[in-house]
Amino acid sequence: MYLKQLSLVNYRNFESRDYAFDNKINCFVGDNGKGKTNILDAIYHLALGKSYFNPIATQNITHGKDFFLIEGTFIKNQREEKIVCSLKKGSKKVIKRNGKPYERLSDHIGLLPLVIISPSDRDLILEGSETRRKFMDGVISQSNAEYLRNLIRYNKVLSQRNSLLKFFSLNNTFDADTLSVYDEQLHALGSPIYEERKRFLEAFIPLFREQYQAISGGSELVDLSYESSLNKDELLPLLKANINRDRSLQYTSVGIHKDDLLFQIAEHPIKKFGSQGQQKSFLISLKFAQFQLIKQQEKTTPILLLDDIFDKLDENRVAHIITLVEDKNFGQIFISDTHPDRTESVVKAIHQSYKIFKL
Repeated sequence: MYLKQLSLVNYRNFESRDYAFDNKINCFVGDNGKGKTNILDAIYHLALGKSYFNPIATQNITHGKDFFLIEGTFIKNQREEKIVCSLKKGSKKVIKRNGKPYERLSDHIGLLPLVIISPSDRDLILEGSETRRKFMDGVISQSNAEYLRNLIRYNKVLSQRNSLLKFFSLNNTFDADTLSVYDEQLHALGSPIYEERKRFLEAFIPLFREQYQAISGGSELVDLSYESSLNKDELLPLLKANINRDRSLQYTSVGIHKDDLLFQIAEHPIKKFGSQGQQKSFLISLKFAQFQLIKQQEKTTPILLLDDIFDKLDENRVAHIITLVEDKNFGQIFISDTHPDRTESVVKAIHQSYKIFKL
């Protein structure tokens, strides 16, 4: 699968721009602030229906304009897929596939598998558990539509249960029967989500370790593990056992919405004990493992976006990444970098056709 053409109208700093891409490697080079990352984000937007960098959709519209439009022509399984993503202020975002709009944006997820590696991925290490859950959910959702549907339903029921807990507190009342209805729904939806996350990590963790060993040269021991209250008991009895705590807090304190991934290097938290280079290698390994897993499950090679990843990596680690990209039969790759000479030397070493766009 690859992206053949891209058109941007009023997207971030681009009022109007068209690109025709090489089906292997495409590089965007230029100083900071020229829009390299914005182009990668537009590609991500077409594949996943949202921005990777800015969750507030209207802020992706060029300043002073009323709408944005992103249009891409993808080739998948020898078929042309024309995807259009547009947003007008005051209206809902619209995604069209070959001229037909989706009824639900979530139905688009998985059609165009894609993996992005960016400096902002450091949030996976530095921020709270929600960021790591979103990573895990995002990987699973690209190949499991039922998982995504269950997750959306779970979050809706969770919001309703939390609202009910607040209502009880404000009105000094309590109705155990009504609350139990939400408990049973959360259990029915949360249990398969938990089981799918476990299955995902059983396949993902070995791939992650393999990728890190390749990037680091095999000199460092890393690991990740799954932390969940459901490791101890099923969700329904956990909800019952924590009802007094939930009433006091006015929100649901146990469930798959509290799960986390623990990142470690040499059996210590990488957040505290990993160097900047080790943390970056850890994050790149997570994303390369995501790439390999999606490729195995979907029998389709995802598009790979590399946003400024060569900064703060030593030459040996860069060389290992190049070797991985060359040997693992990667498909189409998009690279952004502030150093044109470095970019050209990197892509030449991969021995594939390429285009360089100077911004």
